[in-house]
Amino acid sequence: MPNEIDIINKFQEIANAPQQLSIFGNSSEHAQKVADHKNWLHSIRHEFPNPATSFKVGVYIRYFNQTRYEDYLAYHKKQFQDTINLCPNWTLVDFYIDEGATAPNMESAPEWSRLLNEAMEGKIDLIITQKVSNVSKKMHEVTLCARLLATHTPPIGIYFISEDIFTLASYYQNDIKDTFFLPSPDWKVLPEDTAPEYISDKGTPND
Repeated sequence: MPNEIDIINKFQEIANAPQQLSIFGNSSEHAQKVADHKNWLHSIRHEFPNPATSFKVGVYIRYFNQTRYEDYLAYHKKQFQDTINLCPNWTLVDFYIDEGATAPNMESAPEWSRLLNEAMEGKIDLIITQKVSNVSKKMHEVTLCARLLATHTPPIGIYFISEDIFTLASYYQNDIKDTFFLPSPDWKVLPEDTAPEYISDKGTPND
């Protein structure tokens, strides 16, 4: 049985690694929510991905070489490899690395898209990344992805290390499986010939 303390310490090293992007700022509402969330986690029985569970792991990295550290990307990848190696039931499938100095959007992240596709194909069932803002600057995008992956069969989890969020933890299930955003079972696509050719400047359809 792997030593969970060693694994937690390794994850903490990744959480404390130099941040490639600073999107929200230390005094932002996002930073305060992260601090409040961590305080809440300390008050309950905390869960993170079980090292005894078999996971096919995809590691997502958002990388921009603006640090003073030489070969930072290789060092960061080794951090993940060393951590995953402590879990004999985990298999590292691949690294998915998007580059960019600006705040990321999912539509401009080809490797994140590849990771999602391979997860949906059954190749990945645990995504690990350093922080939420690696994935998107839009929190509703992150939430939507987490919910869609959690309702997949079998469920696919995301572990955000810095925020210490594991989306398949039992205490998130009521929120993560809220499917209000999905269409009702009788929802149908409108036939194409019902769409107007164009809309007038008064906002009414024209033939």
